[in-house]
Amino acid sequence: MLDALTQPLWKWPANAQVAASVKPVKESPVQYIDVAEKAGLTIPNVWGGVEHKRVIIETKGSGIAFFDYDNDGWLDIYLTNGSRLDAHWPAGKAPTTHLYKNNRDGTFTDVTEQSGIGRTGWQTGVCVGDYNNDGWDDIFCTFWGRNILFHNNGNGTFTDVTKKVGLEQAHGRWGTGCSFVDYDRDGHLDLFVCNFVKLDPDVPIDLNKVQFCQWKGVPTMCGPRGLPGDTNILYHNNGDGTFTDVSEKAGILKPGPRYSITSVAYDFDNDGWPDIYVAVDSEPSIFFKNNHDGTFTDMAVMDGVAYNDDGHEQAGMGLAVADYDCDGWLDIFKTNFADDTSNLYHNNGDGTFSDLSFTAGVGINNKYVAWGAGFIDYDNDGWPDIVQINGHVYPEIDKYNFGEQFKNPRLVYHNLGNGHFEDVSASMGPGITARYSSRGAAFGDYDNDGGMDMLIMNMNELPSLLHNVGGNRQNWIKIKLIGTKCNRTAIGARVRVVTGKHAQINEVASGGSVMSQNDLRLHFGIGKLETVDAIEVKWPTTQKIERFTNLKANQILTIREGEGIIAPIKVAPEVSSKK
Repeated sequence: MLDALTQPLWKWPANAQVAASVKPVKESPVQYIDVAEKAGLTIPNVWGGVEHKRVIIETKGSGIAFFDYDNDGWLDIYLTNGSRLDAHWPAGKAPTTHLYKNNRDGTFTDVTEQSGIGRTGWQTGVCVGDYNNDGWDDIFCTFWGRNILFHNNGNGTFTDVTKKVGLEQAHGRWGTGCSFVDYDRDGHLDLFVCNFVKLDPDVPIDLNKVQFCQWKGVPTMCGPRGLPGDTNILYHNNGDGTFTDVSEKAGILKPGPRYSITSVAYDFDNDGWPDIYVAVDSEPSIFFKNNHDGTFTDMAVMDGVAYNDDGHEQAGMGLAVADYDCDGWLDIFKTNFADDTSNLYHNNGDGTFSDLSFTAGVGINNKYVAWGAGFIDYDNDGWPDIVQINGHVYPEIDKYNFGEQFKNPRLVYHNLGNGHFEDVSASMGPGITARYSSRGAAFGDYDNDGGMDMLIMNMNELPSLLHNVGGNRQNWIKIKLIGTKCNRTAIGARVRVVTGKHAQINEVASGGSVMSQNDLRLHFGIGKLETVDAIEVKWPTTQKIERFTNLKANQILTIREGEGIIAPIKVAPEVSSKK
């Protein structure tokens, strides 16, 4: 995480936080309520020391996932977990990862043991995709250690197939974010994996020899600056259930070692081929443009997404992607360290981006270490809003008068529909204003009521499951895509939803937020309208477009490539009305 003292403090408006704090708060019609314990998420996260962080692994935390592992149409939950450097866990008592099945009544059941997916260790990232096209989404897990690919057996169980498919690592590394992506459009999902710092997990850390660094004059753990960075990996899917490392051949190694944290894969230049953007800590971020021939070129500097608008390196953490101004081009929101703002990179439609953080109104908060990020239309008005998840890395900060705290509230920026956002965080309910040191976040509608919910990893505490109350007072449509000629998860498929003169786009994506996985279904708010004029689906392998017209609002559509709508699910009036 970038040392805040290296940032140009002169650029921040001195009265930005003061003005925001004295503004009268009017309660939003949409409220977020934390229902984690009520829903059955009662096992706390374990990640490093509680009062002190001595080594950088203790500060990083991990991602989290919403995904429908059993294909019943309801989002299940996967929670990562960590450990403690000086812990000696009794047999069978070490913290593990957890899988929770959605009971379809607002509660979840822990099915970790019977699923076979639970693991101990420092699991950092997670992404989802059907790598072998058998119709069941698989899950890839990164670790400070050795990564694991869990094959979904389709019967509620998972099998570790890492070695079998060619993803086994001879030496432990620090994997972070990941993304399944069909970069060559052959119908088989490839895999991009971020690596952070070269901190050997196979060598025990001697806590008696740990050296400390300075942050604002306070002794803290060191890094990542001064530590050796690592290179990222691109695995090509051979189409036979195995993978080959093509990192060098594809140009992934050319940027050299970086402190990579989160990756996303989208078609940013509308040429029909997925590009890859990587949020990098303390160094320039990476933007791999797809050359259509199996190779990539890092265009981050040329395209304006390597630095902030002043040309400074930042501590990139999380990523969210959406067409926030509905101009037909996908934009990027990137979170960073404290004493810096997040970036809102507007896609100019000519292969370049402009950092409009201040112009758009999301540059007013600079005192948080920001992690998870999401573009979600929380009020279903047809314009993607922004959610930012925060949490400092130094518990010791609470002892000093720095104007910063270890535990922070979340931030919500309401999209005003004119290229500008308003900070409405204080009005969004206790789920937003509650303070935690959070990391990963996933976004999706876990109870299928039309309101976008949030799942958040809180360091050394219970997770937060934030239920959206009131968002479904306006109308919406949700789309689940199934590929036949393209990959079965339909990753890379683009959907365009048209209502009158208003058009929204989004793509099915693996990975994002911060080292996390969002709902693979695409959600679109349509305001007070009761009918969608048109839905267009552009399938990634063939680039063919299927069009559907005059569709009723407030339903979940399942569309299979070449077959059309196969399973519209209408939501009961009492569920889709006021709550």
